Amino acid sequence: MRDGGDLDVVPGLGPPGQTSFEEFYAAHFQSLTIQLYAYTRDLPGAQDVVQEAFCRALSRWKHVVDYDDPAAWVRRVAWNLATSRWRRTRTAAQFLRQQRPEHVAEPSPDRVALARALAALKPDHRKALILHYLADLPIAEIARQEGISENTVKSWLHRGRAALATQLSEEEADSA
Repeated sequence: MRDGGDLDVVPGLGPPGQTSFEEFYAAHFQSLTIQLYAYTRDLPGAQDVVQEAFCRALSRWKHVVDYDDPAAWVRRVAWNLATSRWRRTRTAAQFLRQQRPEHVAEPSPDRVALARALAALKPDHRKALILHYLADLPIAEIARQEGISENTVKSWLHRGRAALATQLSEEEADSA
């Protein structure tokens, strides 16, 4: 009956004196989560790293269960994961601080009006206008990218420009 199958994880079916993984998990998850929460001050993050540590223990359970203190192994893995997560977060924050522009000017009224007018267009027309005028893509490239004919792109551009002109003239009339 004991052919190396999944019976090793069923409580009570393991070798005498060995704890099943489920019992081990139930006995240590909460206390380890509390420790990592105190360290990270982030309960969901602490739960994540503890869960990941237990997942790693489960995949190595046949070896981990034989350690003098399997809980110490899981605790060390969880702390290492928390430290790695903190380092990645710190590195990302440093990168973002370096990338942040010093000052970004507010958009001009014309730009706001253009953005509002573009938002009012049909999505296909808006996409064609943006790809053609802002991304500087030729009609043939837009057609290839979108999987449509060049005539469809030309139609979308024509209709988009007409709708955009109408939207912008209405904006101008409303502001006057």
